[in-house]
Amino acid sequence: MSAEPKIHITASQKPEARQALELMVRRYGQAELAKADVIVALGGDGWMLETLRGRYRDRIPVYGMHRGTVGFLMNDFEEDGLPERLNAAARVVIHPLEMMATRVSGEVVTLRAINEVSLLRQSAQTANLRIMVDGRERLSDLAADGVMVATPAGSTAYNLSAHGPILPIGANLLALTPISPFRPRRWRGALLRHDARVEIEVLEAERRVVSASADTQEVRDVKHVAIREDRSQPLTMLFDEGHGLDERILREQFSF
Repeated sequence: MSAEPKIHITASQKPEARQALELMVRRYGQAELAKADVIVALGGDGWMLETLRGRYRDRIPVYGMHRGTVGFLMNDFEEDGLPERLNAAARVVIHPLEMMATRVSGEVVTLRAINEVSLLRQSAQTANLRIMVDGRERLSDLAADGVMVATPAGSTAYNLSAHGPILPIGANLLALTPISPFRPRRWRGALLRHDARVEIEVLEAERRVVSASADTQEVRDVKHVAIREDRSQPLTMLFDEGHGLDERILREQFSF
C-alpha cells in the first residue's frame, strides 16, 4: 500500500458510525470506490460482513473500525494516524462458504457466507436432518433445532454460542456444529477438512419446515443444502499489528 493510500470510507446506520464517517471524511477525504486502495468500514461486525460481501469482484482490502455493537472483526476507533495504521496493518485472507439451497418448490438459491451457513427449524417442531460429507452419509437423522457449518473466521460467533469449537485462522478446518441436538443426544459435532463438501437433507421438509442462512441472508422452506468452501473468492481484512484475527481467536480461547 502506498504512503498515502486512497481511502474509501463507509459506515453503518448507527448514529456513532455516521458521526465517525463525517469526521473521518472531513479529515482524510473520500476516494471513489473504483479508485480506492482500501475501504475503511465504520460500524460493528454486521457492517464488516456486509462490506466484505461487496468485495467479491473488486477484492479491495477492508479495514474495520469499531463504531457498532459487536466489534470482534474490527480495529479500535481512533481519529489520528489512519494512513500510518493502514500501511502497517497485517493482512488476513479468508475464503467464504458457498451455500446452494434447494427450496421445497424446487427453486435453487446460491449465497456465500463469511461466518457460517446455518439451518434452523421454522416452527415449533424439531428439525430432522440427514447429513452427508463428501457423498457419504454420516448421520441418518439428526433431531435438533438445527445445524451449522462455520469457518475459522466465524467460529467465535454463532458457532461458539452453540458450543462449537474455536478454530485458528490457519487451521484449514470447518466446524460442523449441531444447534440444541435432541437425537443423537451426545453428538457434539465434527471437525472437517476445509475442502469437505457437506450436504444436509431436510427430512419431512413440508411438515418440519426449515430455513437456511448464509450469515444474515435467509432462504426459507428448504429441503436440501449443499455447502463448500469457495477458494475462488478470497477476501482480505486488515488488522492493526498485534491485534490480528489469529491473535483475537487465540485470546478468545482463554477468556471466561
